[in-house]
Amino acid sequence: MAFTESTMLPLGTLAPDFELPDTVSGQMIHLRDIASDKATVVMFLCNHCPYVIHVNPEIVRVTHDYQSKGVAFVGISSNDAENYPEDAPDKMKIQAEQVGYTFPYLYDETQAVARAYDAACTPDFYIFDKHLKLAYRGRLDGARPKNELPLTGADLRVALDAVLAEQAVPEPQYPSGGCNIKWKN
Repeated sequence: MAFTESTMLPLGTLAPDFELPDTVSGQMIHLRDIASDKATVVMFLCNHCPYVIHVNPEIVRVTHDYQSKGVAFVGISSNDAENYPEDAPDKMKIQAEQVGYTFPYLYDETQAVARAYDAACTPDFYIFDKHLKLAYRGRLDGARPKNELPLTGADLRVALDAVLAEQAVPEPQYPSGGCNIKWKN
């Protein structure tokens, strides 16, 4: 699995709309159904990527800490489940329950949503403000498998605090890094 960095969608971009199936509830979820009037976090995740597996505990902590402040979270997997069956929707539901996700975990079968967000890797994080304009894109923190940095969620937390205070997110914003999205041929 080659290390891939996120492509850093331009700040101020309006959140691309979507309607995708939630693998946990079985419901179709539209962006407007989950968007918050404070901040909305869109995360590109998958089940098998060691980078996602590494940060999952901190994703759960961050969502726990910020959902109570009115922040909405959604996870999306866009991987080709035919060639990567561990990322299939039925396994996504199991993963969400085992890890403790408290947000919808959506399946982007056509990969159109990943393309609209210019997502390149898992994990990849996007924070949209109350107007659904991109305020942050990039990494959770500097921790990676084997680099021995502690999981803190520092980059995402600083960005969320700024958005909640209706302030600009401090620069620099570092790209996320992980496994490339498994595109269909």
